[in-house]
Amino acid sequence: MKKIDPKPTRPPATDVNDPRYWDPRDLEQELGRVFEICHSCRMCVNFCGSFPDLFARVDRDIEQRGAEGAELLDAKDFTSVTELCWQCKLCYIECPYTPDEGHAWMVDFPRVLLREKAQRAKRAGITVQDKALGEPGKLGGLMAGPFAPVSNFVNTNRLLRKVNEKALGISSAFPLPPFAAETFETWMRKHEPLEGAGSAGTVALFATCLGDYNFPRVAAATVKVLEKNGFSVVRPPQECCGMPNLDGGDVEAAKAKARYNVAQLLPFVEKGFPIVAPGPTCSMTIKKEWPELLGTEDAKKVARATFEAMEFMEGLRRDKKLVKEFTTSLGKVAYHAACHLRAQKIGTPGARILGLLPETEVKIVDKCSAVDGTWGMKAQHYEMGRSYAQKLRRGIEDVEAALVVTDCMLSAQRIRQENGVEPLHPMEALARGYGL
Repeated sequence: MKKIDPKPTRPPATDVNDPRYWDPRDLEQELGRVFEICHSCRMCVNFCGSFPDLFARVDRDIEQRGAEGAELLDAKDFTSVTELCWQCKLCYIECPYTPDEGHAWMVDFPRVLLREKAQRAKRAGITVQDKALGEPGKLGGLMAGPFAPVSNFVNTNRLLRKVNEKALGISSAFPLPPFAAETFETWMRKHEPLEGAGSAGTVALFATCLGDYNFPRVAAATVKVLEKNGFSVVRPPQECCGMPNLDGGDVEAAKAKARYNVAQLLPFVEKGFPIVAPGPTCSMTIKKEWPELLGTEDAKKVARATFEAMEFMEGLRRDKKLVKEFTTSLGKVAYHAACHLRAQKIGTPGARILGLLPETEVKIVDKCSAVDGTWGMKAQHYEMGRSYAQKLRRGIEDVEAALVVTDCMLSAQRIRQENGVEPLHPMEALARGYGL
């Protein structure tokens, strides 16, 4: 048997608009090539369930079938490895063989698994489970506001959650985000801007589905902090960023959302307004995925103008424009470094900003919550996800903090469940520091 050459004969297909992206044979060759490299390296074995599963399958073929490496893996093997991937992107950040590192092997493990999921979904259709988890914006629009009490009763009732698990495959044990009685859009219409708002310019806010319907306090805190720093804030028309659709392999739905959002945000970008998103998954999707999905200059313009919320605040600090009129200390803070924050290669700007507050000490906990969008909510993955999240639980416990902060509100759900504490978004913590 011939061992797979780790060097690609041509660049891997990553453009969903390229017919080659949908070629099953091309994908099979690329999966085998990437898996061969990963099996030889094994650096990421502790990151998620995909790698131990992959290594065991290649070892099986070597021991039992005389394989040289990954050349005998088949569709069942590829599916198994893909389904255990959280799409946290941390393996890409750590991998020395990526295009970002300029390596000739051009490895992008999470992206090739997204491609496998997309091809499988195109062949077999989107599962009921992925359809249910793929539309948080539409669900929020229906369940938040006046219907929030009923929605939250359903979310917290054990029997009804069991029924839901049977029907949709959403774990009855995962603590789903609550729905807000007042959506962020409603709050925004009532809000009176702080004095001085607009003196530094205007920011367009991409509130995120969680900020709109589940945790409007996060979006509201973002508005107040930006206003405190002299910015007026507008909320353009918007819908879900589309990442939950990509998690389920629904490329067309993700493209439709990207297309709509780019059309809504572009006029604000052309006015010179930066786009701020208080959610690392959404900011990552806008920056990284929308240009790939649409392949347009408009999408690239929007991507270039987009900042994760605390990344924007760090920019103000670097330019010596950050208002430092802090009135409240936070004490010792355990700061969870969300995976999709690190995937943007912007470090942990929230930790740096909060460290400026008086009598505040920030300790970074860089462990994954194993939620990562929709993966951790799925019934078949819940126990594995919770097991991996124990590293995060212990990391937070070791800090012995007065306050826990995370940029990711889904990670906050896991922390709330495992550590029994109420985490804040860094914008909420910063608002507290300002005394807002």
